[in-house]
Amino acid sequence: MQALPETRQQSFEEIYGPPENFLEIEVKDPQTHGLTPSSRYTTYLITLSTNIPSFKLRNSSVRRRYSDFEYFRDILERESARVTIPPLPGKVYFNKFDDAVIEERRKGLERFLRIVVGHPLLQTGSRVLASFVQGGEMASSALSLVDRVRRL
Repeated sequence: MQALPETRQQSFEEIYGPPENFLEIEVKDPQTHGLTPSSRYTTYLITLSTNIPSFKLRNSSVRRRYSDFEYFRDILERESARVTIPPLPGKVYFNKFDDAVIEERRKGLERFLRIVVGHPLLQTGSRVLASFVQGGEMASSALSLVDRVRRL
């Protein structure tokens, strides 16, 4: 007869400590910049807390505008053929600086990022994911790929 493996009671630190792998991301604090209607744009603060090794920083924050998200998504689609990249919230042409419109866009951008950063293939395989959500320039080779595509 086989002996059962020994079991031990977990400590409070093990029960209530941080999970083995955690990742929390938020898109918040929209700020509109620019004085003239043609120069106005809104930025969003991306905050990330994680202990996943593929992210260089445990806690980070960076501001991005909608066009940065479009560029980032474009790069992800080209470098990650095996992964379906979710859509961004749609472009807004009227009342785009209305508080309700900005809040809806913020929620959509947060939903997009939660899906993208939570995907294991993108966490380990993307050259631009960590730099987009943690600040810094996106990988130059990925950027040059998008630049080449844009010129076509």
